[in-house]
Amino acid sequence: MQSRPAIDGPVRRTVVDVFDPAGPRVRDDMSVEVALSVMDAARTGRLVVCDQDDQGTGLVTRAELVAVRDGSAYSDRVCLRDILGVYAEVTSPATTVVGAGQAMRRLRSDTLPVVDEQNTASAALALSR
Repeated sequence: MQSRPAIDGPVRRTVVDVFDPAGPRVRDDMSVEVALSVMDAARTGRLVVCDQDDQGTGLVTRAELVAVRDGSAYSDRVCLRDILGVYAEVTSPATTVVGAGQAMRRLRSDTLPVVDEQNTASAALALSR
């Protein structure tokens, strides 16, 4: 019986080892209502939002979309590109799990976008429930 080396522990594991694909990719001209329907159909709580060149420009969550829909300024003309926030914090696939967890606690968030070298959101690190 062989024991696992200590470097395989959670301190050395990176985000790429544990991240969750962010969900379906949708266009930024999609309405909030349609995006919520896509989430329901896909049984996911988040979507990768893409521009016309299919480059990921952000990530939206169910909670964000519901907050927009329930807001006083909402109309059926609001589309995803209108509500995309700029993430103050994202992570790369090379970030350690511990480091990503610390960022999520600091942000009080259960989802952290994972971006590639071009700063394109392609996945999310999400806390399991």
